[in-house]
Amino acid sequence: MKSSIHSGVQRIFAILFILTNVSLIACAQSPKKSAEGKIGGATVSIQYSSPSVKGRTIWGELVPYDKIWRAGANAATVFTTDKDLKVEGKKLPAGSYSLFAIPGKSSWTIIFNSQTGQPGTKKGGEANLDRANDVLTVTVKPVSNTMTEALTYEVNSDGIALIWEKVKVPVKIK
Repeated sequence: MKSSIHSGVQRIFAILFILTNVSLIACAQSPKKSAEGKIGGATVSIQYSSPSVKGRTIWGELVPYDKIWRAGANAATVFTTDKDLKVEGKKLPAGSYSLFAIPGKSSWTIIFNSQTGQPGTKKGGEANLDRANDVLTVTVKPVSNTMTEALTYEVNSDGIALIWEKVKVPVKIK
């Protein structure tokens, strides 16, 4: 009797241990978010994972300057439009695109890539971007912003904006 109780207690502790570890792993992932809105007659959506600052320096440290970044966490960020658009004056056909960025201190390159559904990074931590599938690249200027803890995208009548830490990166779209 004593050994069956002991073995039952061990099983309960083993199950609790497993459940605790599964929940910790799940919490370590950045939450999935989306932004949607109208730009002209087009419906635009952005699907992304939203990491938080958590006391870290983001620009130039966690996200290095002058290196390709997945523009979010976890899987590659996906930008979708149901109509053709003009992004910073350049034509972007209707469709879905992975959104990548090359952050810089005074300018950013925004990349719309036709490959979607891939993890955001390769094994070594490098952005999972095949440049052969780039459809459009534009250069934009970041601006100072109030502190924003979690990475956020906005879609409004002027275009989209990536907002995180103390930086806002507006991209004009018509």
